[in-house]
Amino acid sequence: QVQLQESGPGLLKPSQTLSLTCTVSGASITMQYYVWSWIRQAPGKALEWMGGITYDGRDVYSPALKNRASISRDTTTNHFSLQLRSVTPEDTAVYYCAREDRGTCDPCDMDSWGRGTLVTVSS
Repeated sequence: QVQLQESGPGLLKPSQTLSLTCTVSGASITMQYYVWSWIRQAPGKALEWMGGITYDGRDVYSPALKNRASISRDTTTNHFSLQLRSVTPEDTAVYYCAREDRGTCDPCDMDSWGRGTLVTVSS
């Protein structure tokens, strides 16, 4: 029933801000006690949890990205968004939005995923 879908530009230049939106259907992003997260996978790398926003609007981040990432939500339209500032080619990855209810922020605990969207950072 729950569906998530990422959208946003697929090509960026270094120093720009990545902006993606996750559209959620079949569940409210305010439903307790879920965490709505952004996860990425760079070529040849493992899944990396980037950050998320809780059912009650608290945003949390991976320590590696806390200085560059921002996550927000719009409860009216039932979507949440990711901004990643000052991107470099190392930010090239498939970006996923996902949901989990355990609060571990572990990609293995996500119970619903979007299909992912490839973002390439290149000059």
